[in-house]
Amino acid sequence: MDLILWRHAEAHDLREGETDDLARTLTPKGERNAARVAQWLNHVLPAGTRVLVSPAVRTQQTAAALERKFKTVAALAPDGSVEALLDVARWPEAREPVLIVGHQPTLGLAAAYLLSGTAQSWSIRKGAAWWLRCREKEGRQQVSLLAVRSPSLL
Repeated sequence: MDLILWRHAEAHDLREGETDDLARTLTPKGERNAARVAQWLNHVLPAGTRVLVSPAVRTQQTAAALERKFKTVAALAPDGSVEALLDVARWPEAREPVLIVGHQPTLGLAAAYLLSGTAQSWSIRKGAAWWLRCREKEGRQQVSLLAVRSPSLL
């Protein structure tokens, strides 16, 4: 199974007096960076990839740059857990690749857990995508990191 973790691009900070974190939008730089990473993803993602997105506006805007259908999943909201992320992705049983557009710290925690087997606070940069693959080899599941793409490297 392939699991691609894509952190939303740069978003505006909450302004004084605002309390709705889910309503934050991408900055102009964030929009450009989302488009860069989306272009790369569209060249490498299989057509049947399931795209699952947090309900936050900034993740919706990041995913929209792909110009593909996606499903909004409440469990991927900023306060979501690694367990919920893996559950909605159907890790590692899903037959099709899954792209998750979400948030820190959940994405970094998920990457750390899948690659090292322990809970660690890894950071995924804004707008970056990490591509993980799980395969069975000699009766054991092995997880490898296939690619990391940051908007600044594209």
